[in-house]
Amino acid sequence: MRAAYYERKGPAPKVIVLGELPDPQPGPGEVRVNLRFSGINPTDTKLRGGWDGNMEMPFPRVIPHQDGAGVVDAVGPGVAQSRLGERVWVYEAQRGRAFGTAAECVAIPSENAVMLPEGASFETGACLGIAGMTAHRCLFQDGGIQGQTVLVAGGAGAVGHAAIQLAKWGGARVATSVSRPEQEKIAREAGADLVVNRKTEDAAARIKAFTRGQGVDRVVEVAFEANLELNRAVLKANGVISTYSSGPPESAPRIPFTAIMRQGISVHFILVYVMPREAHQLAARDLNAALDAGRYRPHIARIFKLDETAKAHAAQESGGTVGKLLIGV
Repeated sequence: MRAAYYERKGPAPKVIVLGELPDPQPGPGEVRVNLRFSGINPTDTKLRGGWDGNMEMPFPRVIPHQDGAGVVDAVGPGVAQSRLGERVWVYEAQRGRAFGTAAECVAIPSENAVMLPEGASFETGACLGIAGMTAHRCLFQDGGIQGQTVLVAGGAGAVGHAAIQLAKWGGARVATSVSRPEQEKIAREAGADLVVNRKTEDAAARIKAFTRGQGVDRVVEVAFEANLELNRAVLKANGVISTYSSGPPESAPRIPFTAIMRQGISVHFILVYVMPREAHQLAARDLNAALDAGRYRPHIARIFKLDETAKAHAAQESGGTVGKLLIGV
């Protein structure tokens, strides 16, 4: 199979190469997926670049990327033959493993290959895993959100864009913040009821007006430390902040304990890779249900070729791309 891989950490153009590797064979409880698309997430580039200062390779050779979509073309012992030929989307393909989805095929645990709804494209499937599951956990960890008001920070980002659509599917009213004019259209098209440019508008005043002074029930947060004061200002008593990012790995946010305690605010720290198995299964079920209902459509910024994987990583790291980046395999 053709695969993009690296054998040392560092800048993408210097370490990612394209080569021929043996086709993986599925082990017990595994399936092999003939991939059509591979999805890139920030954790993929951070791991390759040694974002946390760790430049040690976890394996001698790494094929990056957690997400993808394709067709099951082989099954291992203990997996039903009926899975052969199934269209699937893939999540956490490289978690604890050397080989991810930046290749023509990947062998993964069968439960990490989820049947792709009939009307959904492989491109859509390759966007679902990390971003969709993170957004789902941020929204539904405490149960349903029917009738609630949710604030989504960064509504044009991959997780934020997914959170807007899943929150609307779940019956919530949604306000979202963006930082650039071109992001406003994307957030509105995702279904946000209110879009606020946090750099040019009084975000707190507009959100309070949107809720008629009642405040929001829940915040899906991409910048915990930077937005903490805004969130305190717009949350109802006993509201929830579900945050999946705050800044660099050495970030150590100052938390005003007494102020947060007096508001009864709960804070959930969300990392998809440590979610319980049941949470993964629930997210997969709901993501497919939203797809089936026509309520979830990822925004794809660009599709690269497999031999452009290094360029795709550079684009992801630039911070200027709005939408998901995919690799056509």
